[in-house]
Amino acid sequence: MPVQCGNLRSSVAVIGAGVSGLIAARELARRGIDVKVYDQKPKPGYPVRASGIFSISGLEGLGIGYKPAITNTLYGAMIYVGTKKMKVLSNEPQAYVLDRLRLNEICMEEAEKHGASIELGKRLDGETLDKIHNDSIIIGADGVPSLVASHFHFPPIHRHILTYRAEYGYSLEDTRLAELYFDKKTTPGFFAWISPESSNVTEIAVGVDSRYGNSKSAFDKFLQKRRARGIALHSKQISGSASIIPISLRKRLVNEREEVLLIGDAAGQTKPSTGGGIIFGGNAAITAAKAVAAHIRNGLPLTSYEKKWKSEFSKEIRLHEASRRIYSSKGFGIMLLIMKDLGIDSLLGTYGNMDKPTKIVKDIILRRKQHG
Repeated sequence: MPVQCGNLRSSVAVIGAGVSGLIAARELARRGIDVKVYDQKPKPGYPVRASGIFSISGLEGLGIGYKPAITNTLYGAMIYVGTKKMKVLSNEPQAYVLDRLRLNEICMEEAEKHGASIELGKRLDGETLDKIHNDSIIIGADGVPSLVASHFHFPPIHRHILTYRAEYGYSLEDTRLAELYFDKKTTPGFFAWISPESSNVTEIAVGVDSRYGNSKSAFDKFLQKRRARGIALHSKQISGSASIIPISLRKRLVNEREEVLLIGDAAGQTKPSTGGGIIFGGNAAITAAKAVAAHIRNGLPLTSYEKKWKSEFSKEIRLHEASRRIYSSKGFGIMLLIMKDLGIDSLLGTYGNMDKPTKIVKDIILRRKQHG
């Protein structure tokens, strides 16, 4: 049963049926809040424009029954900077590769199971938003070009990464490892990667800082590299698509007066180092749902969501930003050799956490103290 209270708006409309939006809907419905999800697409998440690599620890924290979507398990990565390379390999699984469409379906099933209503193929414009907003608090989970953010006058996102990814019917020699390639000339401000999505499908992708390049041009340039060219020449391309990823937070995530919140890519909640957004956005969805429920029931401020999420993730974001500055610098190749000499490759393999670099730093410091 929907929660009844004295507030003018006691229901919630989530705009966007991606993973973050659906997690928010699930969490609200679990708390007895009347929630409806709207998405313009008849099949949310299609076509797939983002990679499906997620840290296991990050996924576990979201409470998603994601296991049916697993297509591969990663134990580490090969990192290339010019002729220099470093292998980071763990004895334990570090990440899963997931079928993004299946993951979206699972999140939708979970939201509906708990009582959320979902309307797909819904035409959304400013007038429609206003009608929805008459009765409902709005959570904008509608991606980078967020209609919710623009309509309710949220500050802009200033930094973006442009990506291009393609899938090939190719079997990599070692499906335990992703391959990361750092080259300022090919992928300025970001990097390229080759990743085993499954035993017989390989992803080739690039990202570039939007200020410095075009993702398709960078992709074509990367395909001239020996490794990528060999894969492309000896296999069939299955898909190809471009996307835009925010790598800076909006300065404000809540419009308290209008009772509107932003989560996920619409808020800029991604890792600046890799562009991954599901873990950060999913955690934001859970925090936002708790804040909205407390607002409806007890009149507590919606801004508690923004304060709590930033208190947990602002340090992580700063370290991810620092990581991106480092690997975009001229001296990254030398730093890679120093890291190998210090044994950081094995430490990362043992203690690495893809989502929370503060934990990596603490673990490395502790490990080095324990071993003198």
